[in-house]
Amino acid sequence: MGSLDFLLAALTPAHLLLALAGVVAGTVIGALPGLTATMAVAVLVPFTFSMPPAAALIVLGAIYTGAIYGGAYAAILLNTPGTPSAIATTFDGYPMARSGRGDLALTVACLASVVGGLVGAGFLLLLAPPMATVALKFGPVEYFWLAVFGLTLIASLGEGSLLKGLMGGALGLLLSMVGVAEVGGDVRFVGDVKALLGGIDVVSALIGLYCIPVLIELVATPAAHLKSSERVAGFRLGEALTLMLRSKFNLARSSVIGTVVGILPGAGGSIASLVAYSEAKRVSPRREQFGKGEPDGVMATESANNATVGGGFIPTLVLGIPGTPPDAIILGALLVQGIRTGPTLFTQQAEIVYTFIWGLILATLLMLPVGLLIGRFAFRAIVGIPKAVLVPAVALLTILGSFAVHNNVHEVQQMVILGVLAWVLGRAGFSASPIVLGLILGSIAERGFVQGHLIGGAKGDIPAEFFGRPISLGIIAFIVLGLVWPWWMRRRQQRGAAQEVARA
Repeated sequence: MGSLDFLLAALTPAHLLLALAGVVAGTVIGALPGLTATMAVAVLVPFTFSMPPAAALIVLGAIYTGAIYGGAYAAILLNTPGTPSAIATTFDGYPMARSGRGDLALTVACLASVVGGLVGAGFLLLLAPPMATVALKFGPVEYFWLAVFGLTLIASLGEGSLLKGLMGGALGLLLSMVGVAEVGGDVRFVGDVKALLGGIDVVSALIGLYCIPVLIELVATPAAHLKSSERVAGFRLGEALTLMLRSKFNLARSSVIGTVVGILPGAGGSIASLVAYSEAKRVSPRREQFGKGEPDGVMATESANNATVGGGFIPTLVLGIPGTPPDAIILGALLVQGIRTGPTLFTQQAEIVYTFIWGLILATLLMLPVGLLIGRFAFRAIVGIPKAVLVPAVALLTILGSFAVHNNVHEVQQMVILGVLAWVLGRAGFSASPIVLGLILGSIAERGFVQGHLIGGAKGDIPAEFFGRPISLGIIAFIVLGLVWPWWMRRRQQRGAAQEVARA
């Protein structure tokens, strides 16, 4: 069968209906705070066991891509990431909503998600085997430097004070070390509280750090939560397309970043969106507007996190190594269907895998009308809901979302405690974003460092293990660039302002 035959197989009415249903279900689940893309796939995967393999893969891929995009709704309208990959969407999406441009932010997020998803699926279709071999080059040391690179983004997330941003990041790193160490098994910062042996759950912490402060502020302030624009909230498709064309290079760069990060096993959309946001801010002529409602920030994060869907499927299908957490669940569904992943999958079972890839592309395209329609309804609903209804509803979702991850009431307690702490720190000028970044990347950095140190010690040359590998040197170069670039840009702006004053 040729490529056209696979496309026609994906275009059958049954496959199109499954893709549409998967996108709608994933978008709705992803929009609810705490119900992650992983949970969306896990909850709905049993329904696919009786389906043919290609149909099962299409519906799971559609659920996955819809859930990743769905996280943008809560991020933009409630300042609460619906999924961890939507953390960076809150930085500019919520300020846009507060200024009455929430409908525009949702439209930009939808369009960027579709573009990012298509880029990731395109890489999956054309470059799966060679791109998967690149992922195998990443060892513990490369993951350590990648996490360090992510931690340098704290300079961009401190919201005014670099010192407070670094202090927040350090607190996040400390939180990531609570519990039993992944390498070595040491018990740290637990005391007599046995519930902390498993560490701080990232999803519960995410809900608490972002949701609880918002709920407290909603109760404490009499003003309306969001400001509605003068016109009736609509698609604002023309404005969004104009912004997309203006920032086409940002869109392309962020989509590629998301695809590459998705290929790296275990990295995921949260890291991809943060890296893409940092790069968009670093090179933008409007970098001072980031964090205040800059559409480029929404565009970068949403294109990057949706590109991880296609990127994550590359090591999953070619190597049998899940690229992202939802891929691990989909990999299990593949095994139930009797599909053996590996390089031979693309030759011996080409009909299944290529029909799925085309189905994923079609599901991404279907996300455009679905996302615009749900976004229009969501914006009108959130703006119109009185606080007396909105606050209890969101509070209930935070409790359900933090409990449903592991059915553990202790994680609900963690969520509330961290949320109140975040509100107190927020009053003192500390942002939740550096704390979350430290929490997410801390375990990755620690695991990579300890494993790299052990490997280097066994080889008898620890410095060479950390500084003698080509990919590590490339990542270190980006770290240095990320630290030096903001300083150089500030010096350049100060020099330009001084020259203008001298000419005057």
